[in-house]
Amino acid sequence: MIDRKRTACFTGHRNIPTHHRQQLTELLDRMIEALYHKGVVFYGAGGAYGFDMEAEKAVLRARDRHPDIRLILVLPCRDQDKYWTAANKAVFAEMLQVADKIVYTEESYCRGCMHKRNRHLVDYSGYCIAYLTENSGGTAYTVEYARQNGLKVVNLAAYLR
Repeated sequence: MIDRKRTACFTGHRNIPTHHRQQLTELLDRMIEALYHKGVVFYGAGGAYGFDMEAEKAVLRARDRHPDIRLILVLPCRDQDKYWTAANKAVFAEMLQVADKIVYTEESYCRGCMHKRNRHLVDYSGYCIAYLTENSGGTAYTVEYARQNGLKVVNLAAYLR
């Protein structure tokens, strides 16, 4: 049984402007470290390229410092990377190898599987760390769902210069 107070999830856009990447990486590192000191050791991510992968890398860096940290991939389906670039597929394959747990919300792609993945991430978390710059789409839906469910939501995009 997952303790929501000890669990955070990530949600964010796939496209991150190049000029924001370094600062976003630093914010992720600081946020995970701060949450760790509040007792958060479980981190759920959706496995998508973009913000999810950046968050997953940050969790792995934190796990090097704090071996009790766990990376949980909550994936919409087993073939989610079917149409991705070779570079994104390679990073995804590496994440599959180093994750502490993998949850598939569906076996194969179907309508609604992304929303199901996002709801699962929120339903098992107490914190939602977001990179939200647009008021529509899957990230906006997930952030709103997290707020409606009482999660502490932090939008890292608000701290970017």
